[in-house]
Amino acid sequence: MSELDSLKSLNNSWESIKNQVQDLIDLKELAVIENDGSTLSEIEISAKKVEKELSAFETKTKLGNQHDKNNAIMSIHAGAGGTESCDWAQMLVRMYSRWAEDKGFDIEAVDSLDGDEAGIKSITMIIKGGYAYGFLQSEVGVHRLVRVSPFDSNKRRHTSFSSVDVIPEVDDNINIIIEDKDIRIDTYRASGAGGQHINKTDSAVRITHIPTGIIVQSQNDRSQIKNRATAMKLLKAKLYELEQEKQRASYEKHYNEKGAIEWGSQIRSYVFMPYQLVKDHRTGYETSQVNSVMDGDIDGFIDEYLSWKLEKKDDK
Repeated sequence: MSELDSLKSLNNSWESIKNQVQDLIDLKELAVIENDGSTLSEIEISAKKVEKELSAFETKTKLGNQHDKNNAIMSIHAGAGGTESCDWAQMLVRMYSRWAEDKGFDIEAVDSLDGDEAGIKSITMIIKGGYAYGFLQSEVGVHRLVRVSPFDSNKRRHTSFSSVDVIPEVDDNINIIIEDKDIRIDTYRASGAGGQHINKTDSAVRITHIPTGIIVQSQNDRSQIKNRATAMKLLKAKLYELEQEKQRASYEKHYNEKGAIEWGSQIRSYVFMPYQLVKDHRTGYETSQVNSVMDGDIDGFIDEYLSWKLEKKDDK
């Protein structure tokens, strides 16, 4: 039923785009006959919106794996470099948040650790929306920033790194068995912003999966029960992804692709100085519109990655 709903949604999107195009064609013919310049201007604006919708639809047709339509669990970690890297991690959070908001997706931060002076050291958030994981799988890896640091009084150029990891949020009917003897549950006082109650009670939950060493935690909710449920959901997703990785050992390696958070392992570079350029080192796709990218305009990178991934799969 889930697959049927997904196919119906794709078909409905296609029919909607076709109808919108035909309506614009008909409206343009009338506007030309009546020499209505204002209507022609409105048609041009509407056409750009339809073009953007069509582009998103074409990208979606490149997604066919089992969990591509699922929500995405995204983790961002600052690399070495102190305040500069923490600020870069925060900038990435803003970029993905803007992208998600533009898609009408919801974002739920389940755990975060603030930087010592600015930015964040790490964050885990769930991005909820159709095909969120399918789109955001393109972002797995190390992201490199080159800019004049606002934290350097000498205005020197700095290079910073942050890593992004994305896994699908698995459905409740996925058969992942987690035995009580295999986990250790710790509670602690939540850190950072969150209100009096959150900061004064042991509502945050950390779960360690002993056999694999995987650690997940949640501190976003004031209820320890809800934080525990969220942490278990994260653990289930990570264990499922780990099992999937084992089964496709001959295929693209998710964690190996991500690499270390350091020079030479980046998947994408964001250069603010001495010139402006964002370049994906896997696909070669690039743009000089750095500010637009940082405002969430990453669809071009996503689309190129999905095409590149399909080509790699066909080669094998």
